[in-house]
Amino acid sequence: MTDLQFTFYGDDFTGSVDVLLQLRRAGWTSRLFLGLPDAAELRAAAGDVNAVGVAGVARSLPTGQVEAEVRPVLEALSALRPRIVQYKACSTADSSPTIGSLGRVMEIAREVFGPGTVPTLFAQPDFGRYTAFGHHFAAEEGRVYRLDRQPTMSRHPVTPMRESDLALHLALQTRLPVGSMHLTEYTDAGDIARKLALRTEAATVLDAMTDGHIELVSQAVVANSQSNAPQFVIGSGGFSRGLAAAFSPGDGTRTDSIDELNADGPVLAVSGSQSPQTSRQIEDARRRGWTVLALPAHDDGPLKDRVIAELSADRSVVVTTGDPAIPDDGVSLVETLSARLSGVIEAALREGGNNRLIVCGGDTSSHVLRQLGARSLSIAANPVGNVVLCRVASPAPWLDGTEMLLKGGQVGPVDLFELIRTLQARPRAAPIS
Repeated sequence: MTDLQFTFYGDDFTGSVDVLLQLRRAGWTSRLFLGLPDAAELRAAAGDVNAVGVAGVARSLPTGQVEAEVRPVLEALSALRPRIVQYKACSTADSSPTIGSLGRVMEIAREVFGPGTVPTLFAQPDFGRYTAFGHHFAAEEGRVYRLDRQPTMSRHPVTPMRESDLALHLALQTRLPVGSMHLTEYTDAGDIARKLALRTEAATVLDAMTDGHIELVSQAVVANSQSNAPQFVIGSGGFSRGLAAAFSPGDGTRTDSIDELNADGPVLAVSGSQSPQTSRQIEDARRRGWTVLALPAHDDGPLKDRVIAELSADRSVVVTTGDPAIPDDGVSLVETLSARLSGVIEAALREGGNNRLIVCGGDTSSHVLRQLGARSLSIAANPVGNVVLCRVASPAPWLDGTEMLLKGGQVGPVDLFELIRTLQARPRAAPIS
């Protein structure tokens, strides 16, 4: 292709995989790098696909470390001269003044892309995320909560949500002005485009309650975009799909053949997630006969031996991190636990007892993949909803070809672990609509 339309940076790996799925639903091809490749490799990929992305870990970083992580990627993506560069953030706006600061991202982006307002949209209705009059809402267990009252996000161990008004939430993270545009101001895409072009705030939070609202906003953003001056946006996977659809309107569905999955066998799951939904999924797996083991306080040797023994006996295993105390910075714990979980995964894969993994927790997934040495991801299957089983590419033979589900804390049905374990090992037509 000659004109690249869309590039993105994902602030964690699970969110980045969601973008792959959303773009695929719009009929696009894309490639996800796990870390910034060199300029030549990035340009080569951009010539082969509709979109390229880089998965990162900014969501779990202290504010002082965000620039070193984000600026090189935004500059590299901008140099490709796409129409749109998206900073893919979690649909629950996970961020704070001290961790994963989206306000700091806005400041960096202003220097890279210029002073125009940044369209910011976190809604993703198919995932139970909605924004109305600037306030954000998220579903849990079949009920929709205002974000600062949602059971998981109001008690998030690293970035607890104290404010549902997203403009106020983001304004706490930067001195730049942040505004919002409400549904009552929407008419048609052309009118929204004109209004966005006149906004003077550094960022504008946009309402959306339905996919139709996202499509309308996306059409407006695309109308304002130019290839010689990329439009920077922040938002959810729902925004990604809307933008792709605005470039290439269609029926929003596509069916692709899926390569043959790995042979049936036991599954190893590791969890750094403290989400209640992940806890429910682990308990469901336990009831179904999975062996559930806790990461010990210090020596992982006996745990690794036990995991290998269980897998060798064709029993699936979950390794949990329990409920450890969170340090003040909320980061060193993630890195430490992820390194230990990576060691358990590597020991199991080198032994050859399994070839399918589940990694729970967005931040945990990001760090685990980097620590294992994964190079890139492709979609192997989309068994249900926004759940994606990926195939890992790596120079390490024990990791290359492994199938891996990277699961955000609130993602998936209660029986997700067993669903992944029993996913049939045969060529499948995967509906992704």
